[in-house]
Amino acid sequence: MDRLDAGSARLRLVGELDFDTAPDLVEAAAELRRDGHLELQLDFAGVSLCDSSGLSALVMIHRAGRGPVHLLDTNGQVRQLLARTGLAELLAAPPRAAADDARAAG
Repeated sequence: MDRLDAGSARLRLVGELDFDTAPDLVEAAAELRRDGHLELQLDFAGVSLCDSSGLSALVMIHRAGRGPVHLLDTNGQVRQLLARTGLAELLAAPPRAAADDARAAG
């Protein structure tokens, strides 16, 4: 987890985002929101699998927050799931300059 500034944070996800791990992601995001981070960036570079429970977690995180949720470095499987479910536009990556700045800070 990286706290990028007072209003945003990035979570680096590793492994599978599924029935067993999705609740942990929802709780981690809720904790960041309680700490005042409105914008969340979820780094999917280390995610090997995302199933329907993972997608549900993403929707829950989006609905529970007052700021945007951005997905970074999604693989083909995750991009395909997001496109099929209509979540791709809802959870779009931040503008390229913001993503580059976030990586340089991390």
